[in-house]
Amino acid sequence: MPVLPSLLSPRRWLMLAAVALLAGCTIAPPRTDDPLEKFNRKMYGFNDALDRAVIRPVAVGYRKVTNPPVRRSIGDFFTNIRMPITIGNDLLQARPIHALRNTGRMLINLTVGIGGFFDPATKMGLPLENTDFGVTLARWGLPEGDYLVLPFFGPSTVRDMWRIPVDGYFFNPLSRYARHHDFKAGQYYLPELIYLISERSRAMDAEDFLKSAYDPYVFMRDAYRQRRLYLIYDGNPPANVIEKLQGLDENGYDPEQLLDEQRQWEKQHQGENPATAPPAY
Repeated sequence: MPVLPSLLSPRRWLMLAAVALLAGCTIAPPRTDDPLEKFNRKMYGFNDALDRAVIRPVAVGYRKVTNPPVRRSIGDFFTNIRMPITIGNDLLQARPIHALRNTGRMLINLTVGIGGFFDPATKMGLPLENTDFGVTLARWGLPEGDYLVLPFFGPSTVRDMWRIPVDGYFFNPLSRYARHHDFKAGQYYLPELIYLISERSRAMDAEDFLKSAYDPYVFMRDAYRQRRLYLIYDGNPPANVIEKLQGLDENGYDPEQLLDEQRQWEKQHQGENPATAPPAY
């Protein structure tokens, strides 16, 4: 499947997760169960360098030649055209009502919303819902596995990484469109490239979250984990699951000590690039 639409840096994931989390929860404290952290930090650094060198400059140029209404319409179009990913996984999760509701939302936006460039469905009481194959596996009981940062694709887990080939091959219309056309000059990848640029552009509005993090890698990791948890439980995870996510169920957990370690780490590493620095705990 094409790589471009998933070529999003850890920064982009952080931004989207942070925006979503601000609506009703806070970022979970850092967790120590990251056995692949050494590898993950290297991949984080690679993806971040790629973003700085290639993806972000293109997104900056995109913002210069478009205005907010145009960017919003382009974002709405790609959100709507990718709805089959959510609908397909609704069916795999044995949630036919959700599948019907999201199908109705997609059809309304395709027709009344002029090809999906506008979002009248939300105003009609059909808010956007997102799910994917990683959430499907979680709802059928598959364990999360280790946290994993994938080159080019960004944050994931051993369980979540399966959404990349499954959703991309079976449900993503952009991928299917590119896959079933001849590539004389690669022009059929253009919609996916525009989608990537659009998503990166939207993330720029939240870049201050990354700048304020004492360790962007840790902040991004925990933001990703919490966002995924809220997707799995439809925004209302059980209290014991939240406690496990935050490490409150571990013996010897001391949040005050953890905060003090974070402050000490920040003082000792001022001016360094925390993406590749060793953990502070």
